[in-house]
Amino acid sequence: MKQLCYLFLCFTTFVFAINPKPIPSAIKDVTVFVDGAQITRHATILLSAGTTEFSFTKLSPHILENSIQISGLNNASIISINYAINHLSKLDKSETINQLKAEIERLKDAINAEEDIMSGYQEELKIIKENRKLGNENQVVSLEKLKQFAAYYRTRITEINTLINKSLKTNRDYNEQIGDIKKQLQDLHVDDKIQSGEIKAKFHTNASKQLNLVIKYNVKNAGWFPIYDLKAKDINKPIDLHYKAHVYQNTGIRWENVSLTLSTNDPNTNNLKPEMNPKYLNFVSRNYNYNTENATKRNDFKHNPFVKLITGTITDESGMPLPGASIILKGTSIGTSTDFDGNFSIEPQGAEQLEISYVGYVSEIIPIHSSVINISLQEDVSRLEEVVVVGYGSNAASALTESVASVTSSNIKIRGAGTFKFKSKPLYVIDGVTSTENAFKKLDEDRIASIDVLKDEAATAIYGSRASDGVIIITTKKGNLTSNGDVIKAGITNTNFEIQKLTSVESDGNITVIDIDKYTVPSTFSYFAAPVINENVFLTAKIGDWQQYNLLPGEVNVYFEDSYSGITTINPYAITDSLTVSLGIDPNVAIKRKPINNFKKNTFIGHNKVIEKAYQIELKNNKPTAIDIVILDRVPVSEDKEIKVDDIETGTSDYNPKKGILKWKTTISPNQSENYKFSYTLKYPRYRHISL
Repeated sequence: MKQLCYLFLCFTTFVFAINPKPIPSAIKDVTVFVDGAQITRHATILLSAGTTEFSFTKLSPHILENSIQISGLNNASIISINYAINHLSKLDKSETINQLKAEIERLKDAINAEEDIMSGYQEELKIIKENRKLGNENQVVSLEKLKQFAAYYRTRITEINTLINKSLKTNRDYNEQIGDIKKQLQDLHVDDKIQSGEIKAKFHTNASKQLNLVIKYNVKNAGWFPIYDLKAKDINKPIDLHYKAHVYQNTGIRWENVSLTLSTNDPNTNNLKPEMNPKYLNFVSRNYNYNTENATKRNDFKHNPFVKLITGTITDESGMPLPGASIILKGTSIGTSTDFDGNFSIEPQGAEQLEISYVGYVSEIIPIHSSVINISLQEDVSRLEEVVVVGYGSNAASALTESVASVTSSNIKIRGAGTFKFKSKPLYVIDGVTSTENAFKKLDEDRIASIDVLKDEAATAIYGSRASDGVIIITTKKGNLTSNGDVIKAGITNTNFEIQKLTSVESDGNITVIDIDKYTVPSTFSYFAAPVINENVFLTAKIGDWQQYNLLPGEVNVYFEDSYSGITTINPYAITDSLTVSLGIDPNVAIKRKPINNFKKNTFIGHNKVIEKAYQIELKNNKPTAIDIVILDRVPVSEDKEIKVDDIETGTSDYNPKKGILKWKTTISPNQSENYKFSYTLKYPRYRHISL
């Protein structure tokens, strides 16, 4: 017996040696990045003198192992940290999921109860049918009794069948409810087989002590993206801009009552600066395959996994549509092409990027970030002769090699930014957003909290080659609070919004909407029309000094005059003095492009056919106020010497002969009309056809 107890004691000691003590921990803080999140957990452990191993269990199975950090050691040391998936431990489900599954079980029990009732009725029906014979050979049943039995059978059988049908209908309803709940569980991304993550850490201390640990790690399957509600009530009033965050996570762990921070940082971005190598020239053969080296494109937009359908327009730099442009879901052979007006529509089907190409233009690869994506392609001079398209088939400050010059608001004197001496134009960054020199000059001196100047490698290490002439980093006095009372912390390369209210986010992949801020934005309104493409007039708003709002590229829900106008996008990272937002179509401004029949002539001169074209654009302002408007049209441009475009009359427009673009910029009074005319003559061989 003593030997048995000894063996049991040894076995128990062995089990504890190979299975470290499980320690509970709680999520206290979550920083959500544009792609991914950092989780901060708190745990308390009791250390004995020597080496002890602990296991932090019930964690997400999507932890990035090299991101794990443990602090609060109080002179103890960590010997090792290991992360693994515990295949024997399942994650706890949320209360909502447990309630839904319990409801399924209740409905199944109710179905079984109804089936038991039906079984009893069917047995009764069987007995009645087996005892339908009345009397025998020696006894004749009277007519009165026969009537009584017949009435009983008819009544009872009818009652039983009615009750059975009622139970069948009840079970059909129960099964429909079970089906609906299962669909709901499917939408919640419930996986009964999901395992939990586990961090095993081995500690060493010379004396027993209690440690209050802080455990940080990054996880995948989480992120946030901005959504804006832009409301313009009148073209004479400022715009109301509501800045919201759509937060999602499917990490396997519910974030319950956590301190949430939204960061504009993306830890998955490659932050290594590029190396510049010499470009050597040499003679090559006539058939040499030229490989054009294109710079890696900057993508301001991030993938939005909730986009179900993408629509948009592909245009050239002047805004003219590109019919037949190819749009491919990158990584697949699925794609579409634009119609005559440059429009397209495609479902993402799980893809994260679109690849857009067109003959003679630089191809673009962009993340699927919105349900409306409009792309302007740039002309590729090196590939203008192409005739065939094959388609479908953050450094820490301590790491900087140069010092950072810092200036506080007390000794800032802005005189046209002449204080700063650079050989060329530096890069301007206002509150973490790249900007322009003009925007810097327009800043009110009293709004500036500090200016930091980065030079040489310190600048390029963070901002790349575009900062080779230095960087001026301006931080403004925003009070560091949003209109909701949340804290704004602007860093050198990112901005954090610290949400003051404790927040819960389910691990179901669905969106949790969080209000970030609300702004009243002074804007300049103007109208735009290109009747050769679209006989609608579009209202646009230009927002100046937009760097102060800490905006991110994203989708905008537009409301004009208290009506929903549609969806557009904004890109605050574009290096422009103002941010232009399309507010949609205004039906109170009408435009019409008509051919002038007097000039519509087709004649023949020798071997050539001559066509005279003339158009009139009619504009009517039905609004009670004057409006500013830009109108675009075009004259065809010949790409063949046998096709002549002559006698071009552009009227009062600004004409770009290289692209054939006509531009009128005017102010039209209320309830007034204006006309604009232009004409041209085409001449080409009479037996050939042109793409007019």
